[in-house]
Amino acid sequence: MSKTTDYTGHVDSGGDPAVRVLGDITVTKLSVGPMDNNAYVLTCAGTGSSLLIDAANDAEWIIGLLSSDPRHRSLASIVTTHRHADHWQALAEVVSSTGAPVLAGAEDAAGLPVPVDVPLRHGDTVPFGDCVLEVIALRGHTPGSVALLYREAGGGAHLFTGDSLFPGGPGRTTSPTDFTSLMDDLEARVFGLLPDDTWVYPGHGDDTTLGTERPHLPEWRARGW
Repeated sequence: MSKTTDYTGHVDSGGDPAVRVLGDITVTKLSVGPMDNNAYVLTCAGTGSSLLIDAANDAEWIIGLLSSDPRHRSLASIVTTHRHADHWQALAEVVSSTGAPVLAGAEDAAGLPVPVDVPLRHGDTVPFGDCVLEVIALRGHTPGSVALLYREAGGGAHLFTGDSLFPGGPGRTTSPTDFTSLMDDLEARVFGLLPDDTWVYPGHGDDTTLGTERPHLPEWRARGW
């Protein structure tokens, strides 16, 4: 199960990363760029193979972390959670430096500044070393937004949601249709299937859990955002 000592899920912009050691992976969370985007480096303990979620900004910092931390032996891939520009400002530079393949939701792939090597769809899996993430499509914030789920071998679930779910509500949508789509996917594919102790790592700001957010689902529906 998770070791949570000294991990709160809060990271100051440009401050030291927050590191969480789980049973099989290490999660390193950084806050980067002027919009305080969260970038996550997941490292598989058995192999040292890593995966980067959202090369959002501060390419030199991300590249330096990958090259200096002995836990990170190789970068298996870079996953971009959605096509909004604040989530890929460092993508081209990190790809150029590491040669890592780029993965993103199929419907958002054309909106990224580099070619997408692996278009992702709901139900796909993303391996890195001996570890695996599950792809959950959450349509609404953008058509191709994806969340990534890691299940610990000893129990526990960890969900990286991009801008589709935050403490206090779903991500921003621009029409009632998109809002309904996102809420439907969140209820069916996230809250309907995962337990309350699932830890949520969003694209900006502090972490939360599904149990903290679940009682507010009717409120979010009613307010329409």
